[in-house]
Amino acid sequence: MSGTGMADSGVGDHTAARDFDICVVGLGPAGRTLAHRAMRAGFRVAAVDPRPDRLWPPTFSCWVDELPDWLPPSAIAITIPAPTVWTKTEHRIERPYCVLSKPGLHAALPLDDAAVFAARATHVDANAVELADGTTLRAATVFDTRGLPTLGNRRAASAHGIFVDADTAAPMVAGNEGLLLDWRPENGAGPDEPPSFLYAVPLGDGTVIFEETSLGLRGGMPQHELRKRTLNRLAAHGITLTGEEPSEAAHYPLDQRPPRKGVAQAIPFGSRGGMMHPCTGYSVADSLALADTAVTALQRGRDPIEALWPWQARLVYWMRMRGLWGLGRITTDQSIAMFEAFFTESERGQRALLSAHDDYTALGAVLFNTVAHTWPFRWRYDLVGWTNRNRWLDFPFDEAPERIAPRAD
Repeated sequence: MSGTGMADSGVGDHTAARDFDICVVGLGPAGRTLAHRAMRAGFRVAAVDPRPDRLWPPTFSCWVDELPDWLPPSAIAITIPAPTVWTKTEHRIERPYCVLSKPGLHAALPLDDAAVFAARATHVDANAVELADGTTLRAATVFDTRGLPTLGNRRAASAHGIFVDADTAAPMVAGNEGLLLDWRPENGAGPDEPPSFLYAVPLGDGTVIFEETSLGLRGGMPQHELRKRTLNRLAAHGITLTGEEPSEAAHYPLDQRPPRKGVAQAIPFGSRGGMMHPCTGYSVADSLALADTAVTALQRGRDPIEALWPWQARLVYWMRMRGLWGLGRITTDQSIAMFEAFFTESERGQRALLSAHDDYTALGAVLFNTVAHTWPFRWRYDLVGWTNRNRWLDFPFDEAPERIAPRAD
């Protein structure tokens, strides 16, 4: 089969129907990984995306040990040996962290033996995909990897990132250092405003991204508020920007549930299929690591959903959702106290929350201990939801400032 050759796509023939073993709809990192691994396993694969060859806009990062062994080193742009977390004190996390190379990751996932359709899917079903031009693709299994639905008033991850030249960024982030969570009180937000923290890492291309991040708020935090907070942090370290620096925005729900078994529908995979971590907003590493689980299940005639989501993984998801609800209702001071408690927990406990797909025993222990070691005592009631359950609901953020029109001299 050809890769992206339109002669193989059925485009222009509105009665055409094509048969495949697997059809993957959506070629973000999750979909492309799944299609690539299925193709390598010998399945006849179709992949559908309006722009199949474009590089993905967001910045992707993860812990190095989360990546599958088959992924080549070229998929990593830069490794941060021991990222820093600032709570009440500075914590060095002795666990290598990396920023993925978008060109490198894309190149590591070729679809040369798959039939790639540069088209929009108008209807996606358990065994058929209809394209905008009328073409129908039939497949024994269809995976829906088109990402997340619209946010609405769901609990969200919101971030505004500014790309800064490495020399300019050096007073805060130098070399292969990185700030995973920076809760220092430098963003200008008051104690009666929803909390946010800074994430700042080098990207391996001579720039550093400074990204103020909010987790758990219903409907998320506005981009102009996040940008203002980012600039306040940079100013606190003597970093002045020109205003011409590129930026990126993130705004997506964190509460996308795992799919149910036994439902006659396309199988959601990636962030659409519950792999978005409710407490961190990460999903790419899980999607990379679990692609082979889905493919192996099909090879053995098993249900991929059952293989991806055993009861242990569903229990982990349930517990992480409790963490998400806690994040969405606590104050900045409470957040600092909670993360101070968490980052003094065991390495296994930290991994259970941040990464492990099904380590429910360690996760239960670390969640209990984090709450138990958060001081003062009364704040624990907020963490578990006995008080202030809807503290930040419909918070009245300031309006976005109007842009000043340039003078016509």
